[in-house]
Amino acid sequence: MVPDLNRVPGVLGRIARRRLERVAAGGRRTHGPPAGRPPSFAEALAAPGLSVIAEVKRKSPSEGAIADLDAAEVARAYARAGARAVSVLTEPEFFAGSDADLEAARAAVELPLLRKDFVVHPVQVDEARALGASAVLLIVAVLGPLTGAYLEAARTAGLDALVEVHDEREAELALEAGAEILGVNNRDLTTLRVDLGTAPRVARHVRALGFDGLLVAESGYRAREELAALEGRFDAVLIGSSLARDPDPEAALRRLIGSA
Repeated sequence: MVPDLNRVPGVLGRIARRRLERVAAGGRRTHGPPAGRPPSFAEALAAPGLSVIAEVKRKSPSEGAIADLDAAEVARAYARAGARAVSVLTEPEFFAGSDADLEAARAAVELPLLRKDFVVHPVQVDEARALGASAVLLIVAVLGPLTGAYLEAARTAGLDALVEVHDEREAELALEAGAEILGVNNRDLTTLRVDLGTAPRVARHVRALGFDGLLVAESGYRAREELAALEGRFDAVLIGSSLARDPDPEAALRRLIGSA
């Protein structure tokens, strides 16, 4: 159940192929059985108002180095500021993340955790559960027709899945696969360009098709006004770089959501 990654273009394809090389080479840790059921990612996003998924992020292909941060410390800061979930990058080469970051965040906070990675092999789903994640990221542009199979693998593991799309065609594939949490990424992962008009446009499309699940806007959000435009249209927003690079991520998140 490995996707055909040769069809995936640009930076996204390069990252996904490298990730598969590491998994195939055994570049992963052996994990013991998970301890208890993690908090529900879906329930956190379904709470009233716009839920913030705040991200632990050290670097990215589009921005280079972002912050030399401590995952546990930043996760606690996000929790204090009112984040309803935390996204933790675990991809090591392009994002400088690690499984240890996810484990540290799990020990630090009781919020649901999203394992933010490039899932290209079923073993990564089981790893996410063992590490204490509540959800995995499934990218339609990577998984293609296997999206439904990976969704089922996540459900079997007791995980929610944030199914990420970039346009209307991918969104339709996600809906056909049975996605219940749909993330619309404003960043074109082949060119790395950001267009904040992407998420609202795709959201209108899927709602018109009858999608009644949870909608998450992703990438590029830096100002309170941008978040205000999402309220009533999206259930959640994922914010990474603008929070992680701030010397005081707690204050940065409070400014964004308008909390005291």
